[in-house]
Amino acid sequence: MSKKNAPQKTGLLDRALNAVERAGNKLPHPVTLFACLALFVVVLSAVLAALGVSATGMLVSGGKLQETTVTAVSLLTRDGLAYIFSNAVSNFTSYAPLGMVLVAMLGVGVAEQSGMINTLLKKAVKVTPTKLLSPMMVFLGVMSNIASDSGYVILIPLGAMMFRACGRHPIAGLAAAFAGVSGGFSANLLIGTLDPLLAGITQSAVTIIDPTYQVDVMGNYIFLCVSTFMITILGTIITDKVVEPRLGKYDPSMGEGDEDTDLTTITDAESKALKKAGIAALIYALIIVVCCVMPNSFFLNENGSLFGRPASPFVNGIVLIIALLFFIPGVVYGKAVGKFQNDKHVASAMSKAMAGMGSFLALAFVSSQFINYFNYTKLGTIIALAGASFLDSINIGLIPLVIIFVLFSAFMNLFMGSASAKWNILAPVFVPMFMLLGYSPELCQLAYRIGDSCTNIITPMMTYYAVIIIFAQKYDKKAGIGTVTATMLPYSVAFLVVWTLLFIIWLLAGLPIGLNAGLYYPMV
Repeated sequence: MSKKNAPQKTGLLDRALNAVERAGNKLPHPVTLFACLALFVVVLSAVLAALGVSATGMLVSGGKLQETTVTAVSLLTRDGLAYIFSNAVSNFTSYAPLGMVLVAMLGVGVAEQSGMINTLLKKAVKVTPTKLLSPMMVFLGVMSNIASDSGYVILIPLGAMMFRACGRHPIAGLAAAFAGVSGGFSANLLIGTLDPLLAGITQSAVTIIDPTYQVDVMGNYIFLCVSTFMITILGTIITDKVVEPRLGKYDPSMGEGDEDTDLTTITDAESKALKKAGIAALIYALIIVVCCVMPNSFFLNENGSLFGRPASPFVNGIVLIIALLFFIPGVVYGKAVGKFQNDKHVASAMSKAMAGMGSFLALAFVSSQFINYFNYTKLGTIIALAGASFLDSINIGLIPLVIIFVLFSAFMNLFMGSASAKWNILAPVFVPMFMLLGYSPELCQLAYRIGDSCTNIITPMMTYYAVIIIFAQKYDKKAGIGTVTATMLPYSVAFLVVWTLLFIIWLLAGLPIGLNAGLYYPMV
């Protein structure tokens, strides 16, 4: 038997990952999963209500924190069934992430359709010195998350090609970009589409305990800004000292031999258009800054503050501000390169952006029903009270609690790739639990985001994992799940350990984790 046709040896890592893949493939589609969960809540509520299940603990009532007993409410009663049918539409339309995500994607979608984001990423890679290639690749990967999934399909293959052009192993470049895009999924210097999405889900969970509490979209911003540099430095070290030495010298015969394709070239028209778009973005940013600092600005809250409570119009409008930051330069760029010749073309680009949100809308409908059923039946409150009582009785403390939750989130991510889908399940339970223990919802959300990000790059359940394997096969025809996972595992472990340690140090120092967000839930 020739070497080409010989059976491929399967190591322990490959067998373990294959087991994870088989288990993950048995999970239903997220839409089906949430529909089943909603139905499960309906049945469970009837059983628990019949058994008289209840829990007692401290809850906010009438603006005061007081001891309250909560009893399970059945949905299989006259009132419960009436609630299901009469509130289906309002549950969906009032779903917190819905409007924020759609508004943000309108602006990002126009920038993507115009080609501006593609050119911007290629420009940044093109002007980077060889010595800075690794940190720039990781950094751009992290920053690309503000543009949804552009980094996966643009930056990762560019990373491989740039490393190959510089005489370095292309899979190392692919790994560096993948580590930033997916391993550093939550870190960023700007607010992206994930921030309002998760904040909206957190807001829905918060209402179980305190309907008056407002979750800030920028509630994790400070910590994640610092995390951007941590991920960049750590990703660079892993790329240069661990991954690339392990890969060795690249042999072009291992790949497809298609080395003539040039995806780094930027035409004169694209370059000029990018400059015009940059000027438009700068003018827009200056206008926003002026509006923020001028006296009696409409961006300030009633106390004359840009940040702080109550939330200012600037904070409440951050999603629209970010959307316009993409929309305006995107239109200028599209006009300059001839992609947008009139308003109809811009409207068409917005429509195409919304067309890609179909799966999100379907998921939003069923998950909104699930969350509202959870709230109506009081199951989330009962679980939170019981869980908080247990954790309080064992006196586990903040640091062990955070470590356990980060590891739990990382483990869950191996079986369900969608960050929003998992948070839809975990938030109604863990956010109230953290609040009842005296910790802020933003703190719980941040712990989840750290764990969820670190294992993105080693789970086949991640949406783009198969695409990454295809990219790798261009340079190694035998590349598969084991190849990609073995390459990315050092990043995953390093990110999980160091990011968690940074989080612990942050907590011990008592530093704020975001704008208008601290470590503790303000007990009223």
